[in-house]
Amino acid sequence: MTAAAEISVAPEDRLRADLYNFLGLMLSGPPDQLLLDQCTGLSGDDTDLGQAISALSRVAKASKPQRVQSEFNALFIGLGRGELLPYASYYLTGFLNEKPLALLRTDMVAQGMTRAENVFEPEDNIASLMEMMAAMIVGRFRAPASLDAQKEFFNKHIGPWAGHFFADLEAAKNSVLYASLGSVGKAFMEIEREAFRMTAR
Repeated sequence: MTAAAEISVAPEDRLRADLYNFLGLMLSGPPDQLLLDQCTGLSGDDTDLGQAISALSRVAKASKPQRVQSEFNALFIGLGRGELLPYASYYLTGFLNEKPLALLRTDMVAQGMTRAENVFEPEDNIASLMEMMAAMIVGRFRAPASLDAQKEFFNKHIGPWAGHFFADLEAAKNSVLYASLGSVGKAFMEIEREAFRMTAR
């Protein structure tokens, strides 16, 4: 990343990108003790998002990696399939590998993004989309994306379903730590949706 790209990202946008990255990391695999310790160190304010972050911190403090791995497996892997299918295609069409995935792949090419060679999940999984949004904000693949470009990507690939997914994660019967993460994600998606709604095209 160039120094110019570094300078052009406002502090509040770095914080947004950090939260997108954090959600992506937590959803890409079960957290180890180091990541749980980092969760424990989080604190929030009196907003819905702040309270959700504080709750996640409290649950993380009482969580052990082995238990969280079992929780992650029950939620997302399971015997045959997990309790939740965290893919845009599934949430938007009821099936995997459908049109939303094809549209995302087209937009990924336009943004200079490619799937990592060691990743075999379809690109429209929630963890990847959170990481893509973070990458666009800070300019990981090219110059930081304009607010209009971020809005377009969010409204096409994240906004229509991510809030529903995080609400399902919050309410899932196997969710404990991930119920708290669902609350964080749901609150954050609402903030992003409203912020983008208020930006003129």
